[in-house]
Amino acid sequence: MQSEKIQFDNGRGQMLVGRLDQPEGGTDVMALFAHCFTCTKNLKAIAHISRALTDEGIAVFRFDFTGLGESEGDFSDTNFTSNSEDLIAASTFLEETYSAPRILIGHSLGGAAVLQAAHSIPSARAVATIAAPSEPSHLNKLLNLEGGELEKAGEVEVRIGGRPFKIRRQFVSDLNQANMKEKIHGLGKALIIFHSPHDRTVGIDNAAYIFQAAQHPKSFISLDRADHLLMEEADSRYVGSIIAAWARRYI
Repeated sequence: MQSEKIQFDNGRGQMLVGRLDQPEGGTDVMALFAHCFTCTKNLKAIAHISRALTDEGIAVFRFDFTGLGESEGDFSDTNFTSNSEDLIAASTFLEETYSAPRILIGHSLGGAAVLQAAHSIPSARAVATIAAPSEPSHLNKLLNLEGGELEKAGEVEVRIGGRPFKIRRQFVSDLNQANMKEKIHGLGKALIIFHSPHDRTVGIDNAAYIFQAAQHPKSFISLDRADHLLMEEADSRYVGSIIAAWARRYI
């Protein structure tokens, strides 16, 4: 596998940092990966999924959303909409510089983001979600962001994975405005949903909602015994290998 670090503009004047993993000898089949909330492109699970895909001849572009990892910007100014815009900017960059993405992959909140952004990425023929919430607003309950201190002060600091993040009122408002059922139903692309029945962060009922809202072709893969972040290498490589085999039918 060949890997190179890449920078591109998010369309709002900030430089985002990504990594392009390509199989030896190159390929014109490109997958665009959206990481989970407050994660980065370097999460081990993403690297393992990328390796599994490149082993099957599929290039993967993974990048840090605005305000995270190596990318520029203030995280507290971002929201679900800006994440979707980052994905569209990444797609445009790939199309102009390398090859337009034919596969979109999103993990956790990144899964909801690819479902939202897919309508603005016509080159994509296949979409894969991993442990994705059916509604971005799921995050409000998970982080206890509804009302209370946030409503009074306008911003709060939360700790996720031991790291502090500042959340502002606009973030919650933006999450609540997303209309995912309509986006999922009108996706117009092949969809595969990965979810663990043991996921304690985003329950399996979210996968059922997405599956029911989507039109065919759609598929569901149960990640039995896996955790939300797919920290076991075997789980993440399994996801990558299944995506590669499934996507070939559509790309």
